[in-house]
Amino acid sequence: MNTTAVKTQSLWRTALIDVVLITVACLVPTLSHLAAVPLYQLNPMLIVLMTGMLLVNDRRNAFLLAVLLPLVSMLAVGMPTPAKALCMGAELLTLVSVFTLMQSRWGFASASVAGRFTAVVAAMLCGKMVYYALKAVIIAPAVLISTPWTIQLLVMIGVALLFALLQRK
Repeated sequence: MNTTAVKTQSLWRTALIDVVLITVACLVPTLSHLAAVPLYQLNPMLIVLMTGMLLVNDRRNAFLLAVLLPLVSMLAVGMPTPAKALCMGAELLTLVSVFTLMQSRWGFASASVAGRFTAVVAAMLCGKMVYYALKAVIIAPAVLISTPWTIQLLVMIGVALLFALLQRK
């Protein structure tokens, strides 16, 4: 098989994965409503982004997903609101940027499971800081943190651990 065919096949695989992941993210509000369980508290866009990073393993695609997930969800199902979509997009872009920096410049994310775990947790924490800073400025809610921090911490540790164990080197 020639290199052009391989690149085309890889591009189609990536596009299919992205469409499935974005569709899953768009279905979360409906599934949450049907199940009467607040699935949105589990930070589904973060989970979808990290799944995309595992399945595709391409930083350009990760940046693309970080932008598209909140944007397409906002346009397709009206959730999140435009202001919150901006905050979420900034959070996800920060996560990808910090993780990429730690991976490429400092070799953190390729060293070991502990290194990958540390890189993902650091990237998620930086993303959360950007999210809450923007939310405080743009949305200025009475209650800044609506999802309990314990749930956020458990999701962060769980996602980071799974990512660290499953990521291809």
